[in-house]
Amino acid sequence: MPTTTLRIPTPDGQADAFAAFPDGGGRHPGVLLYADAFGIRPVLREMARELAGHGYYVLVPNFFYRHGPAPLIELPEHIGEEVRPEIVGQLMPLIEAHTTERILRDADAYLRFLTTRPEVGAGPVGVIGYCIGGLLAMRTAAAHPGQVAAVAEFHGPLVADGPDGLHGLLSKVTAQVHLGHAETDMTPEALRELNQALDAAGVGYTSEIYPGTVHGFTMSDTDAFNPSALQHHWDRLLPLLDRTLTDG
Repeated sequence: MPTTTLRIPTPDGQADAFAAFPDGGGRHPGVLLYADAFGIRPVLREMARELAGHGYYVLVPNFFYRHGPAPLIELPEHIGEEVRPEIVGQLMPLIEAHTTERILRDADAYLRFLTTRPEVGAGPVGVIGYCIGGLLAMRTAAAHPGQVAAVAEFHGPLVADGPDGLHGLLSKVTAQVHLGHAETDMTPEALRELNQALDAAGVGYTSEIYPGTVHGFTMSDTDAFNPSALQHHWDRLLPLLDRTLTDG
């Protein structure tokens, strides 16, 4: 499985990134993958390789590049609940500094870079995000409706600007959408309200609470990890990408 590290030119500097893509040459559909707040690390590289094994060129940028290359802070091999609050506390100023304006400038640069890679074919791309990366994924899809055909968000905030912001965001999305919510992040009532907003915006979507999950359930290096929910995530994600990005 070929992998490489890259530097993506942006208006504010250069973002370091990881990419994985299939063996054998050729050109493949492009996927932009936004990590969770803990950033590029072994578990994210493994997820990118898994996805690349299904026929995609997967680009994982360090979206906190303005503060330095990944890893920005030292992470343990396993992010347990006993260390999570301290780590999140270190990352919170970076999250708060990552404004919508920055997100959109970076998204332009990431997509331009992704779609001009020699290993990436012509055609639409997919965007995936985990945790805070889910918000970045949705904003990217809304800002590039003609280019992003699929967007998936897992255990992430959909939008941080309240109901008006949510309506404005969803009304611009033309991609097919999957939202996989943690049980601790989303009540059934909140899910109904969100799905009603998706319906009102005319978005093609699936949106569901993954049973028995807590925030971060896809990440195998955390206490939140749920193996069956991770498999459910693949069972939703791979068909979404297949029907929107390939001829399969």
